[in-house]
Amino acid sequence: MSGKVRISALVAVVALLVLPLAGATPVAAAGGPKVTLSTAQAGTGGSITVSGSGWRTHALLMVLICGRATPARGVIGGTNSCANAQGRAVTTDAKGVFSKKLPVAEPPVPCPCVVHVATVTGASASADAVFQVAGHPVEPLPADPSTGRLSVLSDTRLDGSSGLLTWFGAPASRTLVFTVGNAGSSPVKNPVFQVGTSHGVFAPQWDDQEFSGTIAPGGKAEIRLPVELSAGAHGDYSVSVKYGGRVLAEEPWGVGRPWGVTLFWILLCVVVPAAVFRVGMAVVDRIRPRKAARSTGPARHRSLRVPTRLTLRMPRFGPPTAPEAAPPTSTLPWFTPDSDPGTAGRLSAPHDDSPTSPTTPTRKGPT
Repeated sequence: MSGKVRISALVAVVALLVLPLAGATPVAAAGGPKVTLSTAQAGTGGSITVSGSGWRTHALLMVLICGRATPARGVIGGTNSCANAQGRAVTTDAKGVFSKKLPVAEPPVPCPCVVHVATVTGASASADAVFQVAGHPVEPLPADPSTGRLSVLSDTRLDGSSGLLTWFGAPASRTLVFTVGNAGSSPVKNPVFQVGTSHGVFAPQWDDQEFSGTIAPGGKAEIRLPVELSAGAHGDYSVSVKYGGRVLAEEPWGVGRPWGVTLFWILLCVVVPAAVFRVGMAVVDRIRPRKAARSTGPARHRSLRVPTRLTLRMPRFGPPTAPEAAPPTSTLPWFTPDSDPGTAGRLSAPHDDSPTSPTTPTRKGPT
Protein backbone atom coordinates (compact mmCIF):
# COMPACT_ATOMS: atom_id res chain seq x y z
CA MET A 1 0.00 0.00 0.00
CA SER A 2 2.82 2.31 0.79
CA GLY A 3 4.27 1.60 -2.67
CA LYS A 4 1.07 2.71 -4.38
CA VAL A 5 1.06 5.89 -2.35
CA ARG A 6 4.60 6.61 -3.38
CA ILE A 7 3.79 6.03 -7.07
CA SER A 8 0.74 8.32 -6.96
CA ALA A 9 2.78 11.03 -5.24
CA LEU A 10 5.48 10.74 -7.89
CA VAL A 11 2.89 11.04 -10.67
CA ALA A 12 1.46 14.17 -9.05
CA VAL A 13 4.89 15.80 -8.82
CA VAL A 14 5.62 14.99 -12.47
CA ALA A 15 2.27 16.47 -13.50
CA LEU A 16 3.00 19.67 -11.63
CA LEU A 17 6.32 19.98 -13.45
CA VAL A 18 4.92 19.15 -16.89
CA LEU A 19 1.86 21.42 -16.84
CA PRO A 20 3.78 24.74 -16.74
CA LEU A 21 6.00 23.53 -19.55
CA ALA A 22 2.96 22.55 -21.58
CA GLY A 23 1.40 25.95 -21.02
CA ALA A 24 4.60 27.69 -22.14
CA THR A 25 4.92 25.68 -25.33
CA PRO A 26 2.39 27.66 -27.44
CA VAL A 27 4.14 30.95 -26.65
CA ALA A 28 7.47 29.62 -27.88
CA ALA A 29 5.87 28.00 -30.88
CA ALA A 30 3.91 31.06 -31.87
CA GLY A 31 7.02 33.26 -32.00
CA GLY A 32 6.99 36.80 -33.35
CA PRO A 33 5.89 39.92 -31.47
CA LYS A 34 2.98 39.76 -29.02
CA VAL A 35 0.83 42.36 -27.28
CA THR A 36 -1.16 41.98 -24.05
CA LEU A 37 -3.49 44.49 -22.36
CA SER A 38 -4.19 45.09 -18.69
CA THR A 39 -7.94 45.20 -19.50
CA ALA A 40 -9.98 44.46 -22.62
CA GLN A 41 -12.44 47.37 -22.16
CA ALA A 42 -12.20 50.92 -20.87
CA GLY A 43 -13.87 54.27 -21.39
CA THR A 44 -12.57 57.54 -22.73
CA GLY A 45 -10.46 59.39 -20.19
CA GLY A 46 -9.07 56.25 -18.60
CA SER A 47 -5.85 54.43 -19.36
CA ILE A 48 -4.60 50.91 -19.90
CA THR A 49 -1.20 49.27 -19.70
CA VAL A 50 0.09 47.75 -22.93
CA SER A 51 2.83 45.13 -22.64
CA GLY A 52 4.70 43.29 -25.35
CA SER A 53 7.33 40.63 -25.87
CA GLY A 54 9.15 39.00 -28.76
CA TRP A 55 10.11 42.31 -30.39
CA ARG A 56 13.52 43.37 -31.63
CA THR A 57 15.88 44.70 -29.02
CA HIS A 58 15.94 48.48 -28.63
CA ALA A 59 13.25 48.90 -31.29
CA LEU A 60 11.13 52.06 -31.47
CA LEU A 61 7.41 51.20 -31.46
CA MET A 62 4.21 53.20 -31.90
CA VAL A 63 1.16 52.22 -29.80
CA LEU A 64 -2.29 53.29 -31.11
CA ILE A 65 -5.99 52.58 -30.57
CA CYS A 66 -7.52 51.91 -33.99
CA GLY A 67 -11.07 51.31 -35.13
CA ARG A 68 -12.52 49.20 -37.93
CA ALA A 69 -9.87 46.55 -37.31
CA THR A 70 -9.44 42.98 -36.12
CA PRO A 71 -6.27 40.94 -35.52
CA ALA A 72 -7.22 38.74 -38.49
CA ARG A 73 -7.76 41.52 -41.07
CA GLY A 74 -5.58 44.18 -39.51
CA VAL A 75 -6.34 47.90 -39.56
CA ILE A 76 -8.39 48.33 -42.73
CA GLY A 77 -8.13 52.09 -42.99
CA GLY A 78 -4.50 52.32 -41.95
CA THR A 79 -3.42 54.97 -39.48
CA ASN A 80 -6.32 57.16 -40.65
CA SER A 81 -8.55 54.86 -38.56
CA CYS A 82 -6.49 55.39 -35.38
CA ALA A 83 -6.46 57.96 -32.58
CA ASN A 84 -3.06 59.31 -33.60
CA ALA A 85 -3.04 62.30 -31.24
CA GLN A 86 -3.26 60.04 -28.18
CA GLY A 87 -0.69 57.52 -29.45
CA ARG A 88 2.46 56.74 -27.51
CA ALA A 89 5.99 55.78 -28.52
CA VAL A 90 8.01 53.20 -26.60
CA THR A 91 11.39 51.53 -26.97
CA THR A 92 11.97 47.87 -26.18
CA ASP A 93 14.71 46.78 -23.79
CA ALA A 94 17.59 44.39 -24.38
CA LYS A 95 15.18 41.42 -24.22
CA GLY A 96 12.63 42.83 -26.67
CA VAL A 97 10.08 43.54 -23.93
CA PHE A 98 8.18 46.75 -23.21
CA SER A 99 5.39 48.11 -21.02
CA LYS A 100 3.63 51.44 -21.64
CA LYS A 101 0.58 53.22 -20.22
CA LEU A 102 -1.79 54.31 -23.02
CA PRO A 103 -4.65 56.81 -22.58
CA VAL A 104 -8.00 55.59 -23.88
CA ALA A 105 -9.44 57.68 -26.74
CA GLU A 106 -12.15 57.13 -29.32
CA PRO A 107 -10.86 56.42 -32.83
CA PRO A 108 -12.33 58.40 -35.77
CA VAL A 109 -14.15 55.30 -37.10
CA PRO A 110 -16.48 52.80 -35.38
CA CYS A 111 -15.29 49.66 -33.62
CA PRO A 112 -14.42 46.74 -33.63
CA CYS A 113 -11.21 48.21 -32.23
CA VAL A 114 -7.71 46.99 -31.50
CA VAL A 115 -4.57 48.26 -29.83
CA HIS A 116 -2.16 48.38 -32.74
CA VAL A 117 1.59 48.21 -32.09
CA ALA A 118 4.03 48.58 -35.00
CA THR A 119 7.69 49.35 -35.51
CA VAL A 120 8.64 52.86 -36.60
CA THR A 121 12.05 52.15 -38.13
CA GLY A 122 13.87 49.07 -39.30
CA ALA A 123 12.23 45.84 -40.38
CA SER A 124 8.44 45.93 -40.41
CA ALA A 125 6.66 44.17 -37.55
CA SER A 126 3.23 44.67 -36.00
CA ALA A 127 0.78 43.05 -33.61
CA ASP A 128 -2.83 43.73 -32.59
CA ALA A 129 -4.84 43.05 -29.45
CA VAL A 130 -8.64 43.22 -29.28
CA PHE A 131 -9.90 46.19 -27.28
CA GLN A 132 -13.32 47.73 -26.76
CA VAL A 133 -13.79 51.46 -26.17
CA ALA A 134 -16.78 51.78 -23.85
CA GLY A 135 -19.56 53.87 -25.35
CA HIS A 136 -18.03 53.97 -28.84
CA PRO A 137 -20.32 52.79 -31.70
CA VAL A 138 -19.72 49.38 -33.22
CA GLU A 139 -20.38 48.53 -36.87
CA PRO A 140 -19.63 45.41 -38.92
CA LEU A 141 -16.51 45.43 -41.03
CA PRO A 142 -16.87 46.05 -44.77
CA ALA A 143 -17.02 42.91 -46.88
CA ASP A 144 -13.81 41.71 -48.46
CA PRO A 145 -14.05 42.63 -52.17
CA SER A 146 -12.55 39.34 -53.28
CA THR A 147 -11.70 35.97 -51.89
CA GLY A 148 -8.13 36.28 -53.17
CA ARG A 149 -5.58 37.09 -50.50
CA LEU A 150 -2.16 38.44 -51.35
CA SER A 151 0.83 38.06 -49.07
CA VAL A 152 4.47 39.01 -49.45
CA LEU A 153 6.73 36.04 -50.16
CA SER A 154 10.13 37.79 -50.35
CA ASP A 155 11.98 40.68 -48.78
CA THR A 156 11.31 44.09 -50.25
CA ARG A 157 14.07 46.17 -51.79
CA LEU A 158 14.52 49.56 -53.40
CA ASP A 159 16.21 49.53 -56.81
CA GLY A 160 17.86 52.58 -58.32
CA SER A 161 20.40 55.21 -57.36
CA SER A 162 20.69 58.96 -57.09
CA GLY A 163 22.20 60.98 -59.92
CA LEU A 164 23.97 64.31 -60.15
CA LEU A 165 20.70 66.24 -60.32
CA THR A 166 19.60 64.72 -57.02
CA TRP A 167 22.73 66.19 -55.45
CA PHE A 168 21.38 69.59 -56.52
CA GLY A 169 17.87 69.04 -55.08
CA ALA A 170 16.09 67.03 -57.80
CA PRO A 171 13.45 64.56 -56.53
CA ALA A 172 14.92 61.21 -55.47
CA SER A 173 13.22 58.18 -57.05
CA ARG A 174 13.41 54.43 -56.52
CA THR A 175 11.52 51.28 -57.53
CA LEU A 176 9.99 49.17 -54.78
CA VAL A 177 10.38 45.50 -55.70
CA PHE A 178 8.78 42.54 -53.89
CA THR A 179 7.12 39.22 -54.66
CA VAL A 180 3.52 38.42 -53.66
CA GLY A 181 1.59 35.19 -53.65
CA ASN A 182 -2.16 34.52 -53.86
CA ALA A 183 -3.19 32.49 -50.83
CA GLY A 184 -6.91 32.70 -51.70
CA SER A 185 -9.22 30.50 -53.71
CA SER A 186 -9.89 32.92 -56.58
CA PRO A 187 -7.59 34.83 -58.95
CA VAL A 188 -6.72 38.43 -58.29
CA LYS A 189 -6.92 40.57 -61.44
CA ASN A 190 -5.15 43.92 -61.73
CA PRO A 191 -4.62 44.44 -57.99
CA VAL A 192 -4.34 48.03 -56.79
CA PHE A 193 -1.58 48.66 -54.25
CA GLN A 194 -1.19 51.71 -52.07
CA VAL A 195 2.34 53.04 -51.75
CA GLY A 196 3.18 55.59 -49.08
CA THR A 197 6.30 57.35 -47.85
CA SER A 198 6.67 58.68 -44.32
CA HIS A 199 9.35 60.78 -42.65
CA GLY A 200 9.96 60.24 -38.95
CA VAL A 201 6.78 59.60 -36.97
CA PHE A 202 4.46 61.26 -39.51
CA ALA A 203 1.78 59.17 -41.19
CA PRO A 204 2.50 58.16 -44.79
CA GLN A 205 0.77 59.77 -47.75
CA TRP A 206 -0.76 56.94 -49.82
CA ASP A 207 -0.74 56.78 -53.61
CA ASP A 208 -2.75 54.18 -55.54
CA GLN A 209 -0.79 52.19 -58.14
CA GLU A 210 -2.26 49.39 -60.25
CA PHE A 211 -0.43 46.21 -61.21
CA SER A 212 -1.41 45.00 -64.67
CA GLY A 213 -1.85 41.27 -64.58
CA THR A 214 -3.69 38.38 -62.97
CA ILE A 215 -2.36 36.35 -60.05
CA ALA A 216 -3.89 32.89 -60.02
CA PRO A 217 -4.68 31.01 -56.77
CA GLY A 218 -1.42 29.64 -55.44
CA GLY A 219 0.57 31.70 -57.94
CA LYS A 220 3.04 34.49 -57.36
CA ALA A 221 4.21 37.58 -59.19
CA GLU A 222 6.97 40.13 -58.88
CA ILE A 223 5.63 43.62 -58.22
CA ARG A 224 7.59 46.73 -59.21
CA LEU A 225 6.16 50.05 -58.03
CA PRO A 226 7.83 53.45 -58.59
CA VAL A 227 8.41 55.67 -55.55
CA GLU A 228 9.38 59.34 -55.70
CA LEU A 229 10.00 61.96 -53.03
CA SER A 230 9.55 65.70 -53.22
CA ALA A 231 12.34 67.99 -54.40
CA GLY A 232 15.02 68.62 -51.80
CA ALA A 233 13.84 65.81 -49.49
CA HIS A 234 16.56 64.26 -47.32
CA GLY A 235 16.80 62.19 -44.17
CA ASP A 236 15.41 58.83 -43.05
CA TYR A 237 12.22 57.79 -44.86
CA SER A 238 10.09 54.67 -44.77
CA VAL A 239 8.31 53.23 -47.82
CA SER A 240 5.17 51.18 -47.12
CA VAL A 241 2.95 49.14 -49.43
CA LYS A 242 -0.64 48.29 -48.56
CA TYR A 243 -3.26 46.08 -50.20
CA GLY A 244 -6.85 45.57 -49.09
CA GLY A 245 -6.36 47.78 -46.05
CA ARG A 246 -3.41 45.74 -44.80
CA VAL A 247 0.22 46.83 -44.77
CA LEU A 248 2.13 44.16 -46.65
CA ALA A 249 5.70 45.45 -46.26
CA GLU A 250 7.83 48.40 -45.22
CA GLU A 251 11.30 49.34 -46.38
CA PRO A 252 13.62 52.02 -44.89
CA TRP A 253 15.12 54.57 -47.24
CA GLY A 254 17.97 56.90 -46.29
CA VAL A 255 18.21 59.93 -48.56
CA GLY A 256 21.39 62.02 -48.53
CA ARG A 257 21.39 65.77 -48.13
CA PRO A 258 21.55 67.77 -51.41
CA TRP A 259 24.92 69.40 -50.73
CA GLY A 260 24.89 70.98 -54.19
CA VAL A 261 22.12 73.34 -53.09
CA THR A 262 24.10 74.31 -49.99
CA LEU A 263 27.20 74.95 -52.11
CA PHE A 264 25.15 77.06 -54.52
CA TRP A 265 23.84 79.31 -51.74
CA ILE A 266 27.33 79.68 -50.24
CA LEU A 267 28.75 80.74 -53.61
CA LEU A 268 25.80 83.06 -54.16
CA CYS A 269 26.39 84.78 -50.81
CA VAL A 270 30.11 85.21 -51.63
CA VAL A 271 30.12 86.00 -55.36
CA VAL A 272 27.24 88.49 -55.47
CA PRO A 273 28.61 90.83 -52.74
CA ALA A 274 32.09 90.62 -54.32
CA ALA A 275 30.68 91.50 -57.75
CA VAL A 276 28.68 94.42 -56.33
CA PHE A 277 31.79 95.68 -54.53
CA ARG A 278 33.88 95.53 -57.71
CA VAL A 279 31.21 97.33 -59.72
CA GLY A 280 30.99 100.03 -57.08
CA MET A 281 34.75 100.53 -57.01
CA ALA A 282 34.81 100.75 -60.83
CA VAL A 283 32.14 103.45 -60.75
CA VAL A 284 34.03 105.38 -58.09
CA ASP A 285 37.28 105.17 -60.07
CA ARG A 286 35.49 106.38 -63.21
CA ILE A 287 33.90 109.38 -61.50
CA ARG A 288 36.90 110.53 -59.41
CA PRO A 289 39.15 111.84 -62.35
CA ARG A 290 36.31 113.96 -63.70
CA LYS A 291 35.95 115.78 -60.41
CA ALA A 292 39.72 116.44 -60.30
CA ALA A 293 39.74 117.84 -63.88
CA ARG A 294 36.91 120.19 -63.10
CA SER A 295 38.73 121.57 -60.06
CA THR A 296 41.93 122.42 -62.09
CA GLY A 297 40.15 124.32 -64.89
CA PRO A 298 39.21 128.03 -64.91
CA ALA A 299 36.73 129.01 -62.26
CA ARG A 300 33.32 129.84 -63.62
CA HIS A 301 32.07 131.44 -60.45
CA ARG A 302 33.57 134.33 -58.52
CA SER A 303 35.41 133.11 -55.53
CA LEU A 304 36.33 134.94 -52.37
CA ARG A 305 40.02 135.83 -52.36
CA VAL A 306 41.70 136.48 -49.07
CA PRO A 307 44.74 138.87 -49.27
CA THR A 308 47.97 137.35 -48.18
CA ARG A 309 49.01 140.52 -46.26
CA LEU A 310 46.63 142.55 -44.21
CA THR A 311 47.58 146.14 -43.22
CA LEU A 312 45.71 148.01 -40.57
CA ARG A 313 45.63 151.73 -41.25
CA MET A 314 44.56 154.13 -38.49
CA PRO A 315 42.84 157.38 -39.45
CA ARG A 316 44.93 160.59 -39.07
CA PHE A 317 43.69 163.64 -37.20
CA GLY A 318 44.94 167.21 -37.88
CA PRO A 319 45.75 169.37 -40.91
CA PRO A 320 46.51 167.54 -44.08
CA THR A 321 50.16 167.15 -44.90
CA ALA A 322 51.84 167.37 -48.24
CA PRO A 323 52.66 164.11 -49.89
CA GLU A 324 56.21 162.95 -49.43
CA ALA A 325 58.59 163.81 -52.21
CA ALA A 326 60.13 161.08 -54.26
CA PRO A 327 63.84 160.50 -53.66
CA PRO A 328 66.09 162.50 -56.08
CA THR A 329 67.77 160.75 -58.88
CA SER A 330 71.49 160.98 -59.49
CA THR A 331 71.23 161.89 -63.15
CA LEU A 332 73.63 164.69 -64.10
CA PRO A 333 73.15 166.93 -67.09
CA TRP A 334 76.40 165.99 -68.83
CA PHE A 335 75.82 162.29 -68.48
CA THR A 336 73.57 160.47 -70.76
CA PRO A 337 71.27 157.92 -69.25
CA ASP A 338 73.40 155.17 -70.60
CA SER A 339 76.59 156.44 -68.88
CA ASP A 340 75.02 157.56 -65.62
CA PRO A 341 77.03 156.01 -62.81
CA GLY A 342 73.96 155.79 -60.67
CA THR A 343 72.24 153.47 -63.01
CA ALA A 344 72.20 149.82 -62.26
CA GLY A 345 74.24 148.85 -65.32
CA ARG A 346 75.73 150.08 -68.49
CA LEU A 347 74.17 149.77 -71.86
CA SER A 348 77.33 150.65 -73.84
CA ALA A 349 79.98 148.22 -74.97
CA PRO A 350 82.53 147.22 -72.37
CA HIS A 351 85.89 149.04 -72.29
CA ASP A 352 88.97 149.22 -70.10
CA ASP A 353 88.57 151.83 -67.34
CA SER A 354 91.55 150.92 -65.22
CA PRO A 355 93.46 153.87 -63.58
CA THR A 356 96.58 153.11 -65.56
CA SER A 357 94.89 153.48 -68.88
CA PRO A 358 96.08 156.68 -70.69
CA THR A 359 92.75 157.32 -72.23
CA THR A 360 90.80 157.27 -69.03
CA PRO A 361 89.71 160.81 -68.09
CA THR A 362 90.16 161.99 -64.55
CA ARG A 363 88.63 164.89 -62.62
CA LYS A 364 91.99 166.29 -61.56
CA GLY A 365 93.77 168.80 -63.76
CA PRO A 366 97.02 168.30 -65.55
CA THR A 367 99.88 167.60 -63.34
